[in-house]
Amino acid sequence: MKLSIVATLYRSAASIVEFHARAMAAAAGVADEVEMILVNDGSPDDSLALALEIQARDPRVVVLDLARNFGHHKAMMTGLAHACGELVFLIDSDLEEPPELLQRFHADMIAGDWDVVFGVQASRKGGVFERVTGAAFFRLVEALSDQTLPRNVVTARLMRRDYVQALVQHRDREMQISHLWVLTGFRQHALQIEKLSLSPSTYSLRRKIEMAVKHITTTSTKLLYLVLYFGGAVCAGSLCFILYLVARYLTHGVGVSGYTSLMVSVWFFGGATVLILGIIGIYIANILSEVKRRPYTHMRAIYRVDPATGQPCARPQAGEEFML
Repeated sequence: MKLSIVATLYRSAASIVEFHARAMAAAAGVADEVEMILVNDGSPDDSLALALEIQARDPRVVVLDLARNFGHHKAMMTGLAHACGELVFLIDSDLEEPPELLQRFHADMIAGDWDVVFGVQASRKGGVFERVTGAAFFRLVEALSDQTLPRNVVTARLMRRDYVQALVQHRDREMQISHLWVLTGFRQHALQIEKLSLSPSTYSLRRKIEMAVKHITTTSTKLLYLVLYFGGAVCAGSLCFILYLVARYLTHGVGVSGYTSLMVSVWFFGGATVLILGIIGIYIANILSEVKRRPYTHMRAIYRVDPATGQPCARPQAGEEFML
């Protein structure tokens, strides 16, 4: 049985050597043939050079060098598309998720005949601010998204080949990979794990808000229905108020007065109109991104060992794209 280990590299110079050693040691008890796919997502440090040094010592390593930083999720999808193992282990290379989880995931997969075994945290790592904003993100997603996500899900997951093939068939350009993990289906099982906190999160509050907005507007139609219901409620309320004013004028001769109430109404409905147009605008922008059909990523080169000579070689890609 062949196992593919897929990890992305971004500012990973401090951990990549230890990650490789620990992941390969864990894989030895799971499969008799192993490949490790490292995707360099435009890392500004020495991650690529270190990955190539590792490959020179271990021919089982394949390095995909992306043309620039395309983002964590698209880099993961690129690596998964190049994996050819019967089992695929996806994990971050920063060692916050221990590579030894592979053996635990594999035992659980065999015992339960699962297609996917993935990790979830009992509670989010980090300080109070990070935990609160993370919890707020999941509550917002649960309230507005069409698809519920597992709470505190992590990257680490062991997947069978059929599941991976189905996963990379998704063609969403504006996507959150956690949504695609769930949307793909199959028999999935969550295991509670402890994720270490070895470095500060690279996701700022602004980035988290962007992710929440992106996730909701690319996976949910509930927000559009809420806009529809809000507009209907405002129209119904306005009609009732108009009928009340007409009735009061006819019965008591009292007309409409009050600058304050007028301005409050103008500001309220003006703000509501801008908000609704903004929501619809985001959906239209997502449609624009989808219809362009741009590729997920471009690669400078794929570094692998030539089977004929047994020597490392780089195959230039001339901008080869990952686009299914």
